[in-house]
Amino acid sequence: MWEFFFPNFLIGLREGLEATLVVSILIAFLVKTDRRDRLPYVWSGVGAAIVLSVAFGAMLTFTSTSLLSEFKDRELFGGIMSIIAVGFVTWMIFWMRRTARHLKADLTGKLEAAVAMGSVAVALAAFLAVAREGLETTLFFWAAAQQAGDASGPFLGFVVGIAVAIVIGWLLYRSAIALNLAKFFTWTGAGLVLVAAGVLAYGVHDLQEAEFLPGLNTLAFNVSEQVPPDSWYGTLLKGIFNFSPATTVLEAIVWIAYVVPVLTLFLWPARQKRPTPVPQKASA
Repeated sequence: MWEFFFPNFLIGLREGLEATLVVSILIAFLVKTDRRDRLPYVWSGVGAAIVLSVAFGAMLTFTSTSLLSEFKDRELFGGIMSIIAVGFVTWMIFWMRRTARHLKADLTGKLEAAVAMGSVAVALAAFLAVAREGLETTLFFWAAAQQAGDASGPFLGFVVGIAVAIVIGWLLYRSAIALNLAKFFTWTGAGLVLVAAGVLAYGVHDLQEAEFLPGLNTLAFNVSEQVPPDSWYGTLLKGIFNFSPATTVLEAIVWIAYVVPVLTLFLWPARQKRPTPVPQKASA
């Protein structure tokens, strides 16, 4: 159980803090502009987004366990959902890297326009801001949890990560702590890239078991004797990095093809825009 705790804790912490920051920015804007009467509408939008995310997770679970009775159909569904989840989380990592600096201005600008339109618009603005994070988080968590078989470890890690994120977000809102968000999102983003690579490889293996992709019995390496799957270190590597002692060639290729370019681009220093020089007027 505990071997799957850390990667899902990282998912909950990273995604939870993003959602918490979004909510705190919206609340701080309404408080500072003396519009506390609109706060219930923000919370209603947040609550609706949470309900939608939970319902989405329940739908994924019901579909994979109840509607799909054939083994190959379940593996095909799980593999496709895993790949989609990796696509979403990759987009989210780079989106946060690109927009973190002006996230507050974007959110407050949208909320200002929503306030002018009415209370329903305020609730909708909060709902859309949180629902995007919630749906992405639910899909990625569901895909990561499929690796474990037993959902207790992933669920516990996810819940603890969310709880820690809420506490950190509240302390940031109250100015009780200082946190370098740029470094936080850089390190957690790099960790999520490795987690996502494992989910991607797991998804490819599912598609191979569904006979959608070839090469299930073509192994890149087999170190089962050196790293027994039931050993504590084998289980730990499986939980954190989705490492399989018997890895197929296609899994290894996909893992490397994802990690090398994505991690390089993510950690590559962003270009700083040079200020446009102001032309000097010719002296008379």
